[in-house]
Amino acid sequence: MIIFRNIPSVVKLYRSLPELTQFREEIDDAREKGDIERERENILKAENCWGPRIVRELGIDLHISGRENIPDHGPVCIISNHQGYCDIPVCFTALSKTQFGFIAKDDLEKVPKYGTWIKRVRSAMIRRGDARAALKAILEGISYIEQGFSMLIFPEGTRAKCSTMGTFKKGSLKLATKPEVPIVPVSINGTYNVFERYGRVRPARVDILIHPPIETKGLSRSDEEELSDRVYDIIKNGVAELAAGNPESIFEKPEK
Repeated sequence: MIIFRNIPSVVKLYRSLPELTQFREEIDDAREKGDIERERENILKAENCWGPRIVRELGIDLHISGRENIPDHGPVCIISNHQGYCDIPVCFTALSKTQFGFIAKDDLEKVPKYGTWIKRVRSAMIRRGDARAALKAILEGISYIEQGFSMLIFPEGTRAKCSTMGTFKKGSLKLATKPEVPIVPVSINGTYNVFERYGRVRPARVDILIHPPIETKGLSRSDEEELSDRVYDIIKNGVAELAAGNPESIFEKPEK
């Protein structure tokens, strides 16, 4: 029954594909010719079309704070909490100044058409439960950053499906510290209400807070060790702030 209730939303998602594919030739041509700037520009154009289209189609009432904190120049590493499937289009919409690929589970790569697109925007895929594959994906993401592409990672590693954050996976912030690029922490609240809370797509309010960037150049080893906790606290406190502004959105998974 849940599958049937979500068919209209699946149709909407596939109807949004032209928003992505209209830039495919430009992206592929730029990549083939090694024109990184043109490739980034066209990836950003595609993301700026697709993200807002999905937000509209799914009836997401999106409230964005902190856009002034997005650096004018990249690359950067975006670090966010992960509540639901809609985090990616919400981030595309809110972070509209910045092209970014993302570290994603390889399950998404298997989705017809979308899987190809995920790779096209310079994303790196992680195989679930495979530590070696996770390291390989981080190294691939670092190589993209070193080429000038921004990246987004959800260090919890999986969707929380509620308002409570999970812990960060060890080593995930290497994506930022090894290439020494700024971290842009992002707090998201409410995306689990779009699908995960009820098992079907429904309109919901989503809040997103973009925090000031954190420099990672010249960090000592002790600074690096403390960085994960620092970023975690910033994002967690931001989620709590957003939830306080919209208490009806709060949902904690019941104890099993």
